[in-house]
Amino acid sequence: MTQVAEVQGFTNSHDRYPTRIASGPSMLQRNEPAVWGKPADGPFDAAALAGHEARGFTIVDDVLGAGEVTSCREELDRLARDPSMRDSGRVITERGTDEVRSVFDVHRRSDMVAALIRDGRILDRARQLLGSDVYIHQSRINSMPGFKGTGFYWHSDFETWHAEDGLPVPRAVSCSITLTENYPFNGSLMVMPGSHKRFVQCVGATPENNYTSSLVEQEVGVPRREDVTRMAAEFGIDQFTGAAGTALWFDSNVMHGSGNNITPYPRSNLFLVFNSVENTLVAPFAAPRPRPEYIASRDFTPLS
Repeated sequence: MTQVAEVQGFTNSHDRYPTRIASGPSMLQRNEPAVWGKPADGPFDAAALAGHEARGFTIVDDVLGAGEVTSCREELDRLARDPSMRDSGRVITERGTDEVRSVFDVHRRSDMVAALIRDGRILDRARQLLGSDVYIHQSRINSMPGFKGTGFYWHSDFETWHAEDGLPVPRAVSCSITLTENYPFNGSLMVMPGSHKRFVQCVGATPENNYTSSLVEQEVGVPRREDVTRMAAEFGIDQFTGAAGTALWFDSNVMHGSGNNITPYPRSNLFLVFNSVENTLVAPFAAPRPRPEYIASRDFTPLS
């Protein structure tokens, strides 16, 4: 396993995106592109790459077939029931219930997911968007059971990964694959197109072991309501919906969130987070120590 203290000239005294500050947060202009590769590097054509650079996300239909979706769902249900997964902290449940909210580290606990992240339909797009070899920063299943699923407040993943994991810059991309129908009314993901071009600083120091509560309900590392209001006015809000097997590729700094699911229709998505091997983790920028390996991997071995 590889661990580093300095990568590509980044150190913790060289923080391009300070956050978790005491007061007076502002919006910083992003310095890096969302698309690092070229049309010749992978499946996305020039128009798709330009759209991704502008919006910060791209939807790809029918990435997985019906049989693959069923197999993935069965596999992830198995992991959620596995006592060793629960004992290790990898299974996150809704507050006060035994309903599964997230299951982490699925690519290392499932041969099926391990194969999927190396599948050309997935890996080739990740390499193209990031313009380099990649590794898995994080993998998880997010679940919203019918009637009981609670949402995720507005946030930028990069803000958390920068502050608590030591991700230097937003050269990472998530692939969210629907394992159930994502309707507009069952807690599907809302995104602000173009918001990835701003970094919203957040107020408040990171508590010790913040991940033990933030993965259930995030309170530190979320933008102020006035900042969400300002960004919504500037960028608008789109919603990610689609049949099972659809993939949403979205930049690590896109502002996104989801509401509660009060419908009878459960929602579940497989999240695969790819990071460039040229952007590997250093020490956390705004937390006492790194989060556990099953949440933020420090194995930077390139996927092949």
